[in-house]
Amino acid sequence: MLARSARTGLTIGGDRTTVGGDMMRNSRTPDRGTRRVLYSAAMVFALAGSMSGRCAAQQPPAKKAVPSAGARLYKANCAVCHGNDGKGNGPPPESSPFTGPPPDLTTLTKRHDGKFPDEYVELVLRNGTPAPNHGPAEMPVWGTIFKATTNSDKAQVSARIQNLISYLKSIQAK
Repeated sequence: MLARSARTGLTIGGDRTTVGGDMMRNSRTPDRGTRRVLYSAAMVFALAGSMSGRCAAQQPPAKKAVPSAGARLYKANCAVCHGNDGKGNGPPPESSPFTGPPPDLTTLTKRHDGKFPDEYVELVLRNGTPAPNHGPAEMPVWGTIFKATTNSDKAQVSARIQNLISYLKSIQAK
């Protein structure tokens, strides 16, 4: 918007000031190139702020593991091999090439110097056990199975695994 004073002949507006017909640069108003840079920088910061807020909003708050939910998952997925009590006395499925007993899950703490191996159990549940040189791995890769069979995202798969871990902690031999 331009403002012109009839008395002084001063025109003020935009990035130019006219005094008696002579153009002068208004030192308080940045030139067009500087305005573009400032506008671009403001847009980048606004976009970055909205993106970081969106990413934070997409991550659900961490939920506390629920042993009862873990018990249901255990009964549905693990008991067939590890037994209803976790002691490794369940018969392997007929389709299984393995004839040896699965590990006793109630002694995980005892076998790891009195401390429950959270990280180890999570890795086994998420990634399975190392495959032998010949034949399939002895344990299913539950992280992949949970994701594929229930169309779960990472957070839901992690919650299921944490629930299973919580349940396994609850059945440790004293």
